Amino acid sequence: MEYTVQKLGQLAGISTRTLRYYDEIGLLKPARINSSGYRIYGSVEVDRLQQILFYRELGVNLDSIKEIMTSETFNGATALKEHREKLLEKRAQLDLLIENVDKSIQLTERSITMSDKEKFEGFKQKLVDNNEDKYGKEIREKYGEDAVNKSNAKVRGMSEAQYEEVTNLEQQVLDNLKAAMKTGDPSGDIAQKTAGLHRQWLSFHWDQYSKEAHAGLAEMYVADERFTAYYDKIQPGAAEFLRDAILIYTKN
Repeated sequence: MEYTVQKLGQLAGISTRTLRYYDEIGLLKPARINSSGYRIYGSVEVDRLQQILFYRELGVNLDSIKEIMTSETFNGATALKEHREKLLEKRAQLDLLIENVDKSIQLTERSITMSDKEKFEGFKQKLVDNNEDKYGKEIREKYGEDAVNKSNAKVRGMSEAQYEEVTNLEQQVLDNLKAAMKTGDPSGDIAQKTAGLHRQWLSFHWDQYSKEAHAGLAEMYVADERFTAYYDKIQPGAAEFLRDAILIYTKN
């Protein structure tokens, strides 16, 4: 069956503007243009759009989706299996959060007691799942399965106070990084304080700290665009500045 832009948009629940944009960036081209100048999509394009929407649901940006789906090694059937696994993980995370909310409601209504640890289970699991979704493959290749599994277990075992502290530390790193960049000196006091705060933040995630691993992670912040984007939201060049500060910090 064939579809116009409007019909395919209605079928998929997305706007015609989105479909036209996908065409413009080369992510989803129509099968053909008919004599009236309308884009026409066939079954191949429908399947491709389904894959794109699966990736979007999992939070993958359009540039990454295009890179994945235009790769010579891309396999649609394998991708669907991977989507299924990710969606199951997402469902498990949502189930845990729902259970957490249900218990909190019951606690509010005085029908049950709930430990502080239980109150934060869902949020800690979300922290682990989000990290796995975004960086799991790369960090497992770089640091190994055992190291990553121990890190995840450490996050899940955080107390309420530790969870609050690590959340505050993450913001302190960003705030101090912004201030340090104004000095333009990654070896300066503020920049080195930022690197030290970053080490403290890592201590809540890593089973064991090492200068070499810290420096390696800093290099990844610049080499991997997803890490770069996280820090460059402060201002362009922030990831590179933080890397330089950490490299100086780990040499001292």
